[in-house]
Amino acid sequence: MSNVSVLYDAPGPRTVTRHRLYTVLTSVALLAAVAFAVWRLWETGQLAGEKWEFAVTPRYIEAILVDGLLKTLQMAALAIVAAVVFGLVFGIGKLSEHRPIRWVCWVVVEFFRAVPVLMLMILGFFAIFGSMDNVSSRAYWSVVLALMLYNGSVLAEVFRAGVLAVPKGQGEAAYAIGMRKTQVMGQVLLPQGVKIMIPAIISQCVVALKDTSLGYYILAPGLTYLVKPLYQSFNNHVAVIVVIGGIYVLVNLLLTWLATWVQRRFVGEKKVLEVSNLAAVGGGAPV
Repeated sequence: MSNVSVLYDAPGPRTVTRHRLYTVLTSVALLAAVAFAVWRLWETGQLAGEKWEFAVTPRYIEAILVDGLLKTLQMAALAIVAAVVFGLVFGIGKLSEHRPIRWVCWVVVEFFRAVPVLMLMILGFFAIFGSMDNVSSRAYWSVVLALMLYNGSVLAEVFRAGVLAVPKGQGEAAYAIGMRKTQVMGQVLLPQGVKIMIPAIISQCVVALKDTSLGYYILAPGLTYLVKPLYQSFNNHVAVIVVIGGIYVLVNLLLTWLATWVQRRFVGEKKVLEVSNLAAVGGGAPV
């Protein structure tokens, strides 16, 4: 069977040659940029062994993993669990048949989706948790609260879109056999929609994990909190940023791999795309 697409004409020999040339030129440019960056780092002494010593010293490794990565994962985990609950309540609320409930949920979700996460952290630090004497605890819970509100608002759209992605006939059939609305939602629509929502929820975990870095502004514990004392001790800004950034990249890659595996294992590509489009629009009829 021919692999020629019906959507566009297959490129001719000249086009193929031109594309190959573009690929070669782009690769050469990227390699040149990387080589130049490495050369500049070498020239400025950023690749000297003493600047990277912290990355192989046991006590610094322990501090990075326990005081840094563990605290970051704790904040992200607490925030995402709370965000799932928040999103479930307000996502279903946006599908309510009662207009006041629907409008209140819409206002809450759209407000917290629009406010920058850093501003929410600052608000929590100075206003909501301002009575706490322990600055570290204030910052910790401010980060968790801010991430919960923002990611919960995003997940509210994911839950709403997941319910709307379930074929309407499923709900109609449940009503036809006498099930109440809460039964239809809890026993029919949500269980079928949950598989569609899982990849989006895991992807939001990546967002929550990355956004914990914003806690640096309010001195929240975590990986970014260790950046300043490390580069002040070793005078190695580049090395510290590379190592801490590399840890973020590694953890996010693992979460992304998990989301991709879940999508392929449990969810069809078409359904995931449908949920993404619905969540981005933010609309939908009540059920």
